[in-house]
Parts: sequence; structure tokens; C-alpha cells
Amino acid sequence: MYRQFFPVTKHLIYLNHAAVAPLSLPAAEAMQWLAQDALEYGSQHYAKWLDTYEGVRICTAQLINSSPREIALVKNTSEGIATVAMGLDWKAGDKIVVFKEEFPANQYPWQRLESRGVKLEWLSVTDPLDKIDAAAKGARLLSISFVQFLTGHRVNLEQIGAICQQHGVIFFVDAIQGMGAFPIDVRAAHIDALAADGHKWLLGPEGCGILYISQALQERVEPVEFGWTNVAGYNDYGSRDMKLRGDAGRYECGTLNTIGCYGLHASIKLLLEIGIANISPVVQALGDQIYDGVKRRGYETLSERTADNGAGIVSFRQKALDTTMVVAKLRHAGIVAANRAGWIRTAPHFYILPEEIEKMLEVLP
Repeated sequence: MYRQFFPVTKHLIYLNHAAVAPLSLPAAEAMQWLAQDALEYGSQHYAKWLDTYEGVRICTAQLINSSPREIALVKNTSEGIATVAMGLDWKAGDKIVVFKEEFPANQYPWQRLESRGVKLEWLSVTDPLDKIDAAAKGARLLSISFVQFLTGHRVNLEQIGAICQQHGVIFFVDAIQGMGAFPIDVRAAHIDALAADGHKWLLGPEGCGILYISQALQERVEPVEFGWTNVAGYNDYGSRDMKLRGDAGRYECGTLNTIGCYGLHASIKLLLEIGIANISPVVQALGDQIYDGVKRRGYETLSERTADNGAGIVSFRQKALDTTMVVAKLRHAGIVAANRAGWIRTAPHFYILPEEIEKMLEVLP
């Protein structure tokens, strides 16, 4: 029913949503409207632009079960992570629990804190919960991705969140590889902060993302990147009162990516209309189809996939084959995948058809 909203299907079998996803038709049309409006009227309709900013906050809050007052609009996931990492009042001896499989965006900000005496305890996402529980004791923060960018391992946020709540640990989630494909409930999982960019599973544009930061945590995270819109009276250009905004808008330091917000708003609205509960089993089934299919063809998979930990990402290889060559062969056949760290990474979204997966499997050498 919704495949018509993805014109990319006329040209490609797109299995690269873990990198940069194609835009949906509603997202593209929303950005085209804004571009035309600015072309013809400048900022005459600025009030409507402001409504779109708030629309992104409202839709995002609905997607993750938060309040719109807990949503800040940011450039990307990295900015969201850095906002929390740099904004907390760290002390020498503080401990952060981190995971070795993470994308650099969810490693580097925490590693930089080591120069201030902060200690990092490294775990694996496949470690049992009792090991995570032991590491969380005495920790100040735990940061993990909902879905790992290369292995595709999906963690149980509610179980890890319960551990963090029990030990009084700030729970931070890099949600970019799962948000839009699998359900996230920040209340049920006791998530204190979460960041995601729009250009992957949210099916939006690059350069526009969200930061969820709970109302309670906002009182502990200082805005480090500071400009005129961090303050409560930012609309009064004559005021010099630097009192912070009373919501997550305190982390927005200037003019926003308006055209990106138009696209992201439209893309999240589409996902809400379809329903994440309807999307996730389709994404899971497509991933299972790839996983089983490549194994039948003699490929090695990067991780063991189960109903509990599977997501939209499946990475595989044959050691005798050059992965660059395999990805190029797929692309020549109109099938888009990625070469990541010596693995062929595939990542189908819900509008991809099972027969398209079969065609990919047939093209593999």
C-alpha cells in the first residue's frame, strides 16, 4: 500500500537504509514546498515554519512516548550525543559504561572525557545482563546503541534500562539504527536521553535529527553550544535575559535546518500513519530472509540472529571474495548495499519486497 511513496523502487532495490535512506514522496514534497515558498515569499510565512518545528517535536514525542518539551532539534546524532557528553558536570573518577561494537559517534565523545579523569568500562553488546549489571554499579552513565551499525544486534532497552534505574545510572541510547523500524518507549525503558538522525530508518533528510532529553536530566545537562535561541526570551530581540528555555529547546543554539525539519516532519508523520508495530515485523522478516539466504549460499554472517536480537541490518561475507567487488556487482544489477569493514552490509526497510531480496541472493557470486 505504501510502496507508492518510495519512487526509488522504480530504479533500484535499495538495501542501504543503515547508511542514507531514500526520501519518501511526502518528505520530498514537503521540502520542495518550503523551497518554493522561500523562493516566492522569503520569510513571509515564518509562522508556518515555526509550526513545523513544533510538529517535529510532537511527532517524535508520539513515536517514542515522551513529551514534546523533551525533544530538541539537532543537526545529527553526533550533536545529540555530544550535548549530553559535554554538558554533564563530570568529576575525576566518574565511570561510564560503553560498548566496543559502537559506531565512533558513540565512542569518541566518551573517550575524550578520559582526559578529565573519567573512567570507561568497556563491554560487548553480547555480554549477559548480569555482566552489564555488575558494570553499572557505581557508574554515572551507560551509553549503548539500540541497534549496532555493523552487526545489526538489537538490544533489549527495557532490560538495560531497568538495570540503569536500579543503580541510578543515566541511560543514554544512540537510536539511529533502530528508530523508525522498531518500537522505542523511553518511559518503559527508563531512557534518560536518546539521539537519532533523520536520514536512516526515519526516512528523512540528512542534517536534521532529534535529541530526547528527559525533563529531569535537563536540569543536569548544561547547554555547551550556546546562542540566542537557548534562552527563554529569544523572541524578544531587545532582551538580554539569559534565563534558559524551560524545555529541551534550551539545547537549540540558533536558526534551525528549516527545510530539513519540513522533510523530517513529513517522514515521521508517514511512519506514525503506517505504525511502527506494523513496520517492525516486516523489517524483521526481511532481515531473516537475507540472513537465512546468505547462509544457504555459503556466506559467513557477522552475528547470530534471533527473534529477540534481530533488526534491519545483516552483514555477511565470504573470505575468498572481495567485498568491494561483490557490492559493485550488486550495484551493477541495481541493488544497493554497503561495504563496511570488510563485510557486505544490507539493510532493507518495510517497503522492500521479499522477491527483491530473492533477486539480491541470486545476484550474489
